[in-house]
Amino acid sequence: MNKAELISAISKQADLSKAQATKAINCYHEIVKKEIKAGNSVGVVGFGTFTSTERKERSGRNPQTGAALTIKAAKVPKFRPGKALRDSI
Repeated sequence: MNKAELISAISKQADLSKAQATKAINCYHEIVKKEIKAGNSVGVVGFGTFTSTERKERSGRNPQTGAALTIKAAKVPKFRPGKALRDSI
């Protein structure tokens, strides 16, 4: 399911216009991005928790040349599914 299909499904199930469903999804994404960028977590009970973690600097190899290189430290998003979501799958 892509974003357009998700918006369509939400608009039908929640009895919203596609414009309202699009606005809701976009707001949700922006809020989650803003919060995890600030170092906070966003938890939706029964669904899961969005957080960010620090990935340390590490060494790696260029797959084309085999040359050693250093991969910079980075802050990366992480999602941990909730028990209800895991159990439903």
